[in-house]
Order: sequence, then structure tokens, then C-alpha cells
Amino acid sequence: MKTKIKYTNEPIEAKVIMDFLPPPEELAFREEGVKVTIALSKKSIEFFKSEASKHHTQYQRMIRKLIDTYVDTYAEPPTRRSSGTPQKEKGKGSGLAIKHP
Repeated sequence: MKTKIKYTNEPIEAKVIMDFLPPPEELAFREEGVKVTIALSKKSIEFFKSEASKHHTQYQRMIRKLIDTYVDTYAEPPTRRSSGTPQKEKGKGSGLAIKHP
């Protein structure tokens, strides 16, 4: 048996909020892609194809997202020097500072 809803005549409190949704052009943003040729193991491709099928997406898109996530996690922020040579860590003598993740 369904319970009936009893409505009361109370004032409704409402406040206006700013629009926080991004415009459509930001939602359609696509990052520039570079085509590469790579040989992957058969088991890896079978795995991604199976998972992509379950989630109604493309297996190459899943692989691309996996690599992008890896890069976002492990990429070092750009340094101030543009020469590309490693900088000495201050107060550590003349040795090079090596940073391990």
C-alpha cells in the first residue's frame, strides 16, 4: 500500500546561484593527437577490447586514457631552466640531485 504525501502550506526558501556549467565549446575540446604505430601483446589487446565492449567505448580510447593518466601522475613539472641540464641541489656539495618517484 502506498503512503499518501501530505502537503503543507509553508514558504519555500530559494536562492539564485551563478551558472557554473562550462560552455559547450569547452565540453567539445579535443586534445591534439599524434598517430603512432606500436606493437602490443595479444592478451593486452584482447583485454582492452573486452573491457571497451562492456563499457560501450573504443579500446584505443581506453589505452590512450591509460597512458595520459600515467603521464599526468609521473610527469615532472617544467623546470625554470630551459637548457635541459640538471641543476645541483643547494647545500649538497657538487653531486647531482636525482629524484625518484
